[in-house]
Formats: sequence, C-alpha cells, structure tokens
Amino acid sequence: MARGPAFVPFTLPGERVLAAGGGERRDLVEVLEASAERVAAPCPHFGTCGGCALQHWAADPYLAWKVERLVGTLARQQIETEILPPFAAQLGARRRVALHARRGNREAAKLGYKARKSWDLVDIDVCPISDPAIAAAIPALKRLAAPLFEHPKSAPTLHVTLTDSGLDIDISGVERKSGGLSADARVLLADRAAEAAFARVTIDGEVAYQARLPQVRLGPATVALPPGAFLQATPQAEAVMAAFVAAEAAGAARIADLYCGVGTFTFRLAGIAPVYAADFAPEAIRALSAAMASAPGLHGVTAEARDLVRRPVLAEELKKTDLAVFDPPRAGAAEQTAELARSKVARVIGVSCNPATFARDARTLIDAGFTLDRVLPVDQFLWSPHIELVGVFTR
Repeated sequence: MARGPAFVPFTLPGERVLAAGGGERRDLVEVLEASAERVAAPCPHFGTCGGCALQHWAADPYLAWKVERLVGTLARQQIETEILPPFAAQLGARRRVALHARRGNREAAKLGYKARKSWDLVDIDVCPISDPAIAAAIPALKRLAAPLFEHPKSAPTLHVTLTDSGLDIDISGVERKSGGLSADARVLLADRAAEAAFARVTIDGEVAYQARLPQVRLGPATVALPPGAFLQATPQAEAVMAAFVAAEAAGAARIADLYCGVGTFTFRLAGIAPVYAADFAPEAIRALSAAMASAPGLHGVTAEARDLVRRPVLAEELKKTDLAVFDPPRAGAAEQTAELARSKVARVIGVSCNPATFARDARTLIDAGFTLDRVLPVDQFLWSPHIELVGVFTR
C-alpha cells in the first residue's frame, strides 16, 4: 500500500472512501462513511461534467474552505489582514457562460461543458448555476450551433452573456482558413437566432445577426457592449463589489481606474471625483466613452486605450491622483503595481480573480509602505475552487 497523501475528487474532510488508481491522484469508487457536510448535488450532470467540482458540499463549510484558502494564499506572502464576511453567489445567478459545441445533426448540435479530465463533451440539458434565461435557451443554442460544422476542424465555443436586451452570443472556434461559414450556413444561423429572439450573434466579434444592441446598466450609465466584452460573472457580485469600491473611494479628489473594462467601477467612481480610466481593449474604451452621454451629472471621465503591461501608468502621471483602483486579468498587475508603489497615491483598491497574483502585487505595495487594511472575499463562481476578492490599501 502506498503511503502519503492521496487526492480524491468528490470527497470531503473526514470521510472514509474507496479509491482506485495509484500515486497522489486517485478516482473515487465509493463513499464508505459520509461526512455530515455531504449534500445531494442539484445537477444531474455533476460528476461527469467538468463545470462544477463541489456541488456535494454544504454551503457554509464550502464557503469557509474558500475563505481559508484565500487566507493561506495571503499568508504565503507574509500578509495578514482583516477578512470581511464573504459574498456568496446563489443558484441560477451566472449571466455569462462558455458552452462548447460538437457536431450533432442538422437540427441541433451537442452543447455543454468538457468532461472531467477529458476533451470529451458532456451534452447538457440543464445548468443550475446559470441564470434561468440562459438555462431555458439551451435547446435554442443547440439549434444555433448546428450550422457551424462545415469544416471538420471547427470546434465552436458559444460565449453567452445575458444582457438587459437579451442574450448576446459570441462564437469562437469556427475554422476560418477555408473561408469561414458559407452564405447558406450564415443564413441558417441568422434564422435560428431570430427564431430564438436572441439580441445578437457574432463570430469572433463579427456581427452575424443583430436584432437589438446588447446593453447593461453599470451604476448610472447604460453601456452598449462590444462583442465578447468582459462582465462580472453575476450581477449580484458586481453590485456588491461596486458598492464596496465606491464606499472605500469616498472623499477621493482624483481617481485612476486601471483595467477599467467597459466601466464596471468607472461610472460609480465618477460620481465621487474625476476619473482617468485605462484598459488594453480599445473597443471597451469606446463603449465606456459612448456611455458617458447616458449618465449626466458625473465628474467626468478621461478614457484611454492603453496596454498597462507594456505601458503602465507611470508614477509621474499619477502625481495628482489620490486613489487608484485596479482590476486586472488573472495574470495580475505586476508592472502597474510597481508604478503605484513608486507613486504618491494615498489609497489603492485592488480587485482580483486570482488570489495568488493579488498576493504578489499586494506584497509589492506593502514593501513600498502600504498597509492592506481589509479584504472582501467574493465567491461568484459557485461550486468551483475559485474565489475573488477586493482589497483596500492605505499608505
């Protein structure tokens, strides 16, 4: 018998199980003695679908485990701080999902998530984590995907976003070397989009069908979304994070909103003070700038398309800024954080979907004289190992 730790998915602390395989990674065969924290998974696809990992765990200990992992990640950078009560996403709250499609028949493709430890597809009928409007559209999305397989190398992914105007679908993975979709396939795609009353369908950002411009409300502004635009996964988490950021920004005289996207925080911050907003995506900056007309009475926003990795906002450019907010991708904001550390900015608010890169960037700020005052954990990727956060620094 092998000695040492073994990692077995779909188990819980304290359980006695029968597992198969060798080495550290095993497969669960049977739960012999179940934990009191074990619950029935609400999704019939759980266990084969790779989309969720923790549906079998009761809500309170599951959330406590996520927060404990966050604390441990900060501790590896010798960081201790106040951890606020976490925000927890609820069932049916996800407004954006990425669904993989595989060839089915002329009427409907197979559609769902990749299977665990496999490239195979789990063809789903329901998705409890998704907003009911997305879950109800699964049959129509399967019909929409059916015309996408003219080329044998096509492996489409439907990036589905629920907006105030309806579903916005951006499709990637359609083979383009052969000229992309034929005219007949595009007509069928548009017909099925209209049949389902989708707002817009794009292929790699190019509009294939549009009945309505997809729009969302971000604070006081209405933003027309560019294809594939980033939004927080759940509107409830966005509202909690935006309210927290705005409360911590109170009293600021000049604000920098870095990695601003289409303005998740920008418009709320512009209600407090003038904002300089920067993001690497020009289309996001154009959408943000256009939306300013829908929100009169703000203090003003200067928006710039700027690669904050290759060209971070320099400390010298932040001379008149007393508050900076950054919300980078998973890779973090190492280059930009180095400039914030050099600057005279008095307060920094960091929003992160990756505690490890946040902890690295936080260590840069702390070594420059900042204190991480408190962290708000945010669980919006329900039943996954991921947790997000908002951290508040003062110099």
